[in-house]
Amino acid sequence: MCSHYDPVLDHTVLREYFGVEESLAPGMKPSLWPGYVGPFIRRHEHADVGDEAVPPRELMQGSFGLIPHWSKDATIARRTYNARSETVAEKPSFRDAWRLGRHCIIPATGFFEPDWRSGKAVPTRITRKDGAPIGIAGLWAMWKQPDGATLHSFTMLTVNADDHPFMRNFHKPGDEKRMIVILPENQYDAWLTAPADESRAFLQQYPSDLLEAVASPAR
Repeated sequence: MCSHYDPVLDHTVLREYFGVEESLAPGMKPSLWPGYVGPFIRRHEHADVGDEAVPPRELMQGSFGLIPHWSKDATIARRTYNARSETVAEKPSFRDAWRLGRHCIIPATGFFEPDWRSGKAVPTRITRKDGAPIGIAGLWAMWKQPDGATLHSFTMLTVNADDHPFMRNFHKPGDEKRMIVILPENQYDAWLTAPADESRAFLQQYPSDLLEAVASPAR
């Protein structure tokens, strides 16, 4: 499971790799934990109106940790930052976003997992070997705050990684191994437009030979 990652904040990188033109609000933290605000990319809400001037994707900002519409407060984000692919369609926190096909891409430069092979947890930063940013498959939601304002939020989808040559090295011994769903670039648009009944085809392990890990101090 991933509870800590570094978002892509550079406008040039967001435009080049993710095809979005919007700029992020200043002051966003360069390393995120559940409840922090970070960027995510969704299909533009007006993409289907037939206006060529409307881009297919839009850059949004929201809470890392999905906040369903029925939640009483935003603290649920501390528990909903990952959605298990096996149960996402049934879990109350995620099932509406899954049913509505509210797919998103979470842009990251790297994410963190504990490496336990030495017998103790070593904070480790995982990136793509080619240096390109990571597009993580996620779901997004909208929640009305007590003051009436709308807060967007998102969660990362995960799959089992017990047999993954790379990701099985992380997490505590005896625990199930999990990994976030990393999308190949050529699947970005397909993921953003896929209906719910076609979503599971995208929830695959990312090739181990395309990832690398470096021990990194906790931050």
